[in-house]
Amino acid sequence: MSTSDPDPRAIFGERRRLIALAYRLLGSATEAEDAVQEAYARWYAMSPRQQEAVEAPGAWLTTVAGRICLDLLGSARVRRERYVGAWLPEPLPGRTEWTGGAADPAERVALHESVNMAFLVVLESMTPAERVAFVLHDVFRYPFAEIAGIIARSPAACRQLATSARRRVRTAHAPAAATAAAAPATTAGQADLVRHFKEAWEARDIKALVGLLDPDATMVADGGGLVGAALRPVEGGERIAQYLIHMAAKAPGLTLLERTVNGRPGLVARYAGTTVTVAAFGLAADRVTHIWAVRNPEKLRAWNRDFPSGVPL
Repeated sequence: MSTSDPDPRAIFGERRRLIALAYRLLGSATEAEDAVQEAYARWYAMSPRQQEAVEAPGAWLTTVAGRICLDLLGSARVRRERYVGAWLPEPLPGRTEWTGGAADPAERVALHESVNMAFLVVLESMTPAERVAFVLHDVFRYPFAEIAGIIARSPAACRQLATSARRRVRTAHAPAAATAAAAPATTAGQADLVRHFKEAWEARDIKALVGLLDPDATMVADGGGLVGAALRPVEGGERIAQYLIHMAAKAPGLTLLERTVNGRPGLVARYAGTTVTVAAFGLAADRVTHIWAVRNPEKLRAWNRDFPSGVPL
């Protein structure tokens, strides 16, 4: 290898960051890994001379992976129109390192927050171009000049896309922000609230469940048409409590476990040794405001195999 050849270790070292980016763009760890694999396949398909001509291989891989994700987002919109019931992002297990190697504390916070389920659900409301521009700029701190090369828009147009996306985030988070000051401030506080919710559910104590749920709480379930799940959001604390008690009665052997879901306290339901539901929570004012329950078995593969360290996002 000549001194001008790209270092294979440096090239492969980009993989962690690329998967972190692709997951936030696609909402699926499986699709993120496939997109990054395709980017690497295109790199290694080039001749050594072509590789040597690339001044910044990391930037090249980011551009290619970003374009692949942009194309996948476009086709995903069509597929999700045919999806049975609500579509939720694929939940991630474990206490994962979410920062992708970021050194700046502010960037680490942004990366950590960008992987929680509430944020990912908001990203689903964006157009593919908005999502790519917003995630690359606001989460990964890429300049608009570089983003322009990925989505084939001018830097000014990319800035407008990110602004529009930012407006969507503010609108979605406005109701929660009104009560955020009273929300559990620490992970331990959040975990306590989720634990109390678990105990009330296990005891089939509908009064306790109603007390832990915000009166205007919403529960969204994703079964993908492969397993039973509410096809529409269940709204209202009392209705959610009744639904949960009904589900517990139908599966007397269900085991509930406290687990970290996308970096925050959540619950996992196992039946006959298999994970059948992963639930992420939105919390505010010491109440549960949102429950996102993923039941589609195709999205729970990581929860049903030895996955001690999670996906490196």
